[in-house]
Amino acid sequence: MHKKLFIPGPVEVLPEVLEKMATPMIGHRSKDASALQRGISDKLRKVFYTESEILLSTTSGSGLMEGAIRSCTAKRAAVFSIGAFGKRWYEMAVNNNVPADLFEVEFGQATSAKQVDEVLSTGKYDLITITHNETSTGVMNPVEDISKVLKKYPEVVWCVDAVSSAAGSKIEVDKLGIDICITSSQKCLGLPPGLAVCTFSQKAVERAKQVPARGYYLDLLSLYNYIQKKDYQYPSTPSLSHMFALDYQLDRILEEGIENRFARHIAMAEEVRAWAKKYFDLYSDEEHLSNTVTTVANTRNIDVSDLNKKLGERGFQISNGYGKLKDKTFRIAHMADCQIEDIRELLKNIEEILGL
Repeated sequence: MHKKLFIPGPVEVLPEVLEKMATPMIGHRSKDASALQRGISDKLRKVFYTESEILLSTTSGSGLMEGAIRSCTAKRAAVFSIGAFGKRWYEMAVNNNVPADLFEVEFGQATSAKQVDEVLSTGKYDLITITHNETSTGVMNPVEDISKVLKKYPEVVWCVDAVSSAAGSKIEVDKLGIDICITSSQKCLGLPPGLAVCTFSQKAVERAKQVPARGYYLDLLSLYNYIQKKDYQYPSTPSLSHMFALDYQLDRILEEGIENRFARHIAMAEEVRAWAKKYFDLYSDEEHLSNTVTTVANTRNIDVSDLNKKLGERGFQISNGYGKLKDKTFRIAHMADCQIEDIRELLKNIEEILGL
């Protein structure tokens, strides 16, 4: 039985999107490939509210996260973590010999603009990383407030992990001053996993030129230079199948209306939050809740694995808590092409199973 996914990636993918991945191959050095990739970049600029260049990578979002911190840290990186995935960026830095310091907050809390200001005021850092949306805790960082602080430090390159929020929550890249904003295919974009994209500002380009050891496959400057010289072709063979699907899906997203899409995600989030507060509780700070995934505090001490097993028998799947939050929480994702009717159907089934 197919299980309808309400997990924070991979998400449910529409049949017509999956069908686009079966499009016959074209030469990746052809004019058709250039046109495909150029068109995708133009559409993504609308999604990200940016005029910066767009880079595509046949990796998960983690690939571009690693590429960003390695390619654009000339002096030292400040990594701000609000959960499991923020800490991953620090581990990437350490394993690539990139000087970095980790600044964590208590699980369930957000990074504050004040904390960022205090760290950057030391003058030690020329790059920072922020997780926009932390799926382990269901927290969305206040990037609007943080952006006001970053304007005081124009020399700092700002990298944002929007893997689980871009195309589901509004991120105005240019207005906020974000230099590298990263997402991947299997979250709010509503595709299978395997493709990542990011914005790449001119400031990031100039910084990368100052970094001698940027790696090879994940060298963002190399990707940038290649598509400029080769008319939107890439150094290595890209996943054309993902690109066919992404091109189609971006047309769907823009046809829905990007603002309408954001509003739909908020409506689904509010539905789940109200349900969680009625029967359980919310795990995280209610001032900074995610619009794409809700982390529910397991106040009833239910067996989350057993619940998921019984949901699976009915054709649904949610997520247990992540890492140290396993069984203490469970997570319900509401992203991509999920509709509020789907959410209501899921919640009704949970209620029936638990006898709520």
